[in-house]
Amino acid sequence: MADPNVDSTEADEADTLDAPSVKAWHLSHSAWVHGFLVRTLRAQPSEADDIVQDTWLRIIRTSLADIEHPRAFLSRIAVNLFRDRLRREKVRTAHFRLVFARDRSSIDPIALAEQEGELELERLILDLPENIRDVFLLIRFRRMTNRDIATQLGIFVKTVEWRIGRAIELCAGRLRV
Repeated sequence: MADPNVDSTEADEADTLDAPSVKAWHLSHSAWVHGFLVRTLRAQPSEADDIVQDTWLRIIRTSLADIEHPRAFLSRIAVNLFRDRLRREKVRTAHFRLVFARDRSSIDPIALAEQEGELELERLILDLPENIRDVFLLIRFRRMTNRDIATQLGIFVKTVEWRIGRAIELCAGRLRV
């Protein structure tokens, strides 16, 4: 237990002088390990953060008193962890390509084109203004007459006709782009 009369910075310095602690190492070398990973190995900063954390998890049970060159020790662990990540990523990518190639050979290109067309049509319809979309959906998918739509929505038949024309115009304009 820590002595309440001793300042925490003094206790940290005492740890560093007597036997190097993981906490003291972490304070003095974390930024360096992160920079080493980003500069030397070209790791993304978020990936470097993960590797730094894994590095400290690896050395937490190590006796640090016997280590003469802390940065060399830390960089070796970080490089090994980086290489492990690269290997795992290669395996994942190879697996993904294998699965994709297998799935791709069983996909009917016509069915795929139809699916893409249906998704695009759905996006076009959902992007229509609400009042125009409602009329368009009722006439095209519910097969309601203009008079029935006008009665249901409480609008004139001419308004229904105008909204249908506008919906077709908007969809055609988006498809041309």
